[in-house]
Amino acid sequence: MANVNKPLAFRVRPQSLDEVIGQYSLVGANGFLRKSLEKKSLFSLILYGPPGTGKTTIAEAYAKSLKVHYINLNAVTCSKKEMEMALSEAKMWQPCILIMDEVHRLDKGKQDFLLPYVESGEIYLIGATTANPYVSLNRAIRSRCRLLEVKSLTEKEVGQGIKNAIANPNGLNGEYIFSNEAIDFIAKLSGGDMRFALNMVEEASVQYEAGEEITLEMVKDIESVPNYAMDKDEDEHYDSVSALQKSIRGCDVDAALYYLARLCIAGDLDSIARRLLVTAYEDIGLANPQAVMRCQMAIEAAERVGFPEAVIPLGDAVVDLCLSPHSRSGDESIQAAMAFAGETPFMVQDYLRYMPVNTAEEDKYPYDRPDIWEHLQHLPNAFKDKKFFQLDEKTTSKYLQALNARYKQLQQQGRSADLRALKKKKK
Repeated sequence: MANVNKPLAFRVRPQSLDEVIGQYSLVGANGFLRKSLEKKSLFSLILYGPPGTGKTTIAEAYAKSLKVHYINLNAVTCSKKEMEMALSEAKMWQPCILIMDEVHRLDKGKQDFLLPYVESGEIYLIGATTANPYVSLNRAIRSRCRLLEVKSLTEKEVGQGIKNAIANPNGLNGEYIFSNEAIDFIAKLSGGDMRFALNMVEEASVQYEAGEEITLEMVKDIESVPNYAMDKDEDEHYDSVSALQKSIRGCDVDAALYYLARLCIAGDLDSIARRLLVTAYEDIGLANPQAVMRCQMAIEAAERVGFPEAVIPLGDAVVDLCLSPHSRSGDESIQAAMAFAGETPFMVQDYLRYMPVNTAEEDKYPYDRPDIWEHLQHLPNAFKDKKFFQLDEKTTSKYLQALNARYKQLQQQGRSADLRALKKKKK
């Protein structure tokens, strides 16, 4: 078999936390991992952030700095059998770290399988993921791990990584010369992704000869499309997705179109569809229900025609949502109810129960009396006057103004739990 070099990014991986570039909030003097190393305290961790920012590299450097045995697995390819073998190996190396790439890809069964071993400290899990762990990982795993965000590298940090790789004996060993302009261009194009940058450096070293200065023009011949624009993995775009919603919320139509364009270039229709629907209901909501419906129709059209034509209905929807009246009244109302219900136990009133037992006919729900339904008390007595609906008094929406007026009218007429008395009212 031919002797082929491993990728440059792999060959120059840091071997300790001291060699990690950037991520000072984690590995700097006051960083959590640095403090953990100094106090020789080992933790299970979830490292999350964009691709190419060094999540797996940091995990391995952390293990090596602590001089702790570690095992590498990838959640996409590993089987239950491989996980069992890893745990058997861990028993022979205590303590032991299991580094799990793409940890968000572990199904619930595999996550549950790991729980007791992580709980007991029989194995320390360090998961690496491009996905938001609050969304992609179950609560049981999250509660047993410290969540640490690995941020995109700055252009300066990527540039330093490129220079290190060029000089590193395991890298290009100083045999290739890159102009400063070429290095700056690669760093800018990488979008904070060190792996992407080093892959470009390696491509240049293959295409051009050692000792020859590799210029900006030569690098442009290899690649000129920004890294984010080629990335089609929806899990790696939550920052752009978040920026899209915040731009719509702020009625910044130009910014919203820009972030939509980024996601469209990446072909990430699933993330766009989910976020636009959430944005429509959360930020526009009751102020313009028709815009919400138009958004849903635009998404259906985009999904039907696919890219590149999908950008047309999506662009229409984003402009419509940005310039529409906004109101978070509906979202704030349900969030208030969720917060209260989550900490307030209650019993449903007898006359509201599905199958009331031993209830007199006079006390049963009046299915045949629509005239008294809106006079009936539906909240438990303990908090019968609790208000969850958030009035939006500043709205310019005629529809929401009508809802506000209807709500006030219903509040003024009051409600009663005396069902017998209500039933005695004339129909």
